[in-house]
Amino acid sequence: MPYWLMKSEPHEFSIDDLARRKVEPWTGVRNYQARNFMRDQMKVGDRVLFYHSSCPVPGVAGIARIVGPAKPDPTQFDPRSDYHDPGSKPDDPRWLCVDVGFVRKLRGVVTLDAIRAQAAKLEGLTLLARGNRLSVFPLAERHYDLILELEPKP
Repeated sequence: MPYWLMKSEPHEFSIDDLARRKVEPWTGVRNYQARNFMRDQMKVGDRVLFYHSSCPVPGVAGIARIVGPAKPDPTQFDPRSDYHDPGSKPDDPRWLCVDVGFVRKLRGVVTLDAIRAQAAKLEGLTLLARGNRLSVFPLAERHYDLILELEPKP
């Protein structure tokens, strides 16, 4: 079963928001490579590490699953949306989203610093690649498992 890391800025949409809503379309992705991952590789049932980015303590905050296949992102057609794309047409949408379902919140954030401290064991992890700005990317199963092993203990 494939594994993914999906980033969200918690002031826009957090793991707590997903916990309240249970399922949410992952809208607003405006990077072709990330879109292609959702379109071509993500499948219902895939596991997701939900990552809080652009915040005081970035890191993995929860676990989710892909619960719906890729579909047109409705925000691209909404002129009031920050993610509106006037060049995208309903009969030929440029941007896609998948539905993401809540699994659980972690006991504490697995911080980016904690992940960096395991860099030798996490060789090849896209999150640690210099210059990486992708908000959606695949994870190796071993990376997924190791990051979850870093979850704070009760």
